[in-house]
Amino acid sequence: MPVVRGCNLPDDLFYDVPNNLWYRPEGDGTYTAGMTMIATGMAGQLVAFTGKKAGKTIEAGKSCATVESGKWVGPAKLGFTAEIVEVNSALVDDPKLANSDTYGAGWMVRIKPADQGDADAILTPGAAVAAPYEAKMAADEFAGCA
Repeated sequence: MPVVRGCNLPDDLFYDVPNNLWYRPEGDGTYTAGMTMIATGMAGQLVAFTGKKAGKTIEAGKSCATVESGKWVGPAKLGFTAEIVEVNSALVDDPKLANSDTYGAGWMVRIKPADQGDADAILTPGAAVAAPYEAKMAADEFAGCA
């Protein structure tokens, strides 16, 4: 598993580095998506999570959810157009799951890409994500995960 500045990035996932999201292919054409450990490290402890409704199509670069922490409120943006299949109701009820179980129970949404080729074009495999994340963290002046 790549570890960049103390942040774990499981190599069985795919990453949208510019948007700090991870994606797990589910084998049925859908992905489970969530915030990376880097995103939660930068945001701090989450206090609210509001996902868009299931059935809604989200255009590339638009928000699939709004995330709020003690120091930040903002969108979780998809890098490709996709339909929301499911929203994690457990995360709505307990936003801290994104911090405590980032790559498990803290997932945000399940999505189905409108065009798999568009998804493939922006997703970086976990085994190849260390260098892009090191560059992004340097550019963002983020020291790393505690």
